[in-house]
Amino acid sequence: MKATLIISVYKDTRALRAVLDSLKRQTEQDIELIISEDGEDAQMAAFIKSYSFTWPMQHLTQPDEGWRKERALNRAVVAAKNDWLIFIDGDCVLHPRFIEWHVRLQQRGVMLAGKRVKLNPALSERCMQDKKICLWPYLVWHRGCRYVEEAFYCGLAKWLRRSVKHLLGSNMSMSRADLMAINGFDENYTLPATGEDYDIEWRMIACGAKIVSLRNLAVQYHLYHKENWHEQEENMRYCCEQQAKNEYICKNGINK
Repeated sequence: MKATLIISVYKDTRALRAVLDSLKRQTEQDIELIISEDGEDAQMAAFIKSYSFTWPMQHLTQPDEGWRKERALNRAVVAAKNDWLIFIDGDCVLHPRFIEWHVRLQQRGVMLAGKRVKLNPALSERCMQDKKICLWPYLVWHRGCRYVEEAFYCGLAKWLRRSVKHLLGSNMSMSRADLMAINGFDENYTLPATGEDYDIEWRMIACGAKIVSLRNLAVQYHLYHKENWHEQEENMRYCCEQQAKNEYICKNGINK
């Protein structure tokens, strides 16, 4: 297997079905799949049991005790059978060449970073109902979609060098060895965002890694849902404290 794909999920089985169906259309199929669930939802378990998987698959769960995505991700990192780890969310449908580019450009000391287009409710619903829909023609005239420029695949994008300033937790990949060097994800983050991407970014850069862009190569379509967003002051305060101390090897990570 060339990589392990880690999908973070929480209860939404309709979105996950659309993601898994898009995975079946990938040009690169030589992967292991880990479904990393921050909870133990019975409906999710039933769906996974009934779905026809074509890849080696692990379903990891943990008690639903609030936001503990970082802990779930660390457990997936430990369980992975490959060195190259690709991280996505369970509501992000993949372009057919998404996995291919994350695999082709893998390299120690590198974090591969892509972006995503955010679909509106109508187009998201259509995507979940139609397994073979070609999304990009609809993006031209569908209002309410955001970051539409990220929706278009271009094989020349490797040379166009559209840079990425920061990691996005739903579209990134890296070497497990590099991730282990900073002790994985910091489980002190108990609110969404920051801990699953920006925190990893600055700590890996401090350890000598660099970001390489996959914009318009590893294309991803984010399905609409109501935002369950929290203010970032608490996360960023903790992150800034760690940066000030240059503690890029977290204490509450894979190894406690």
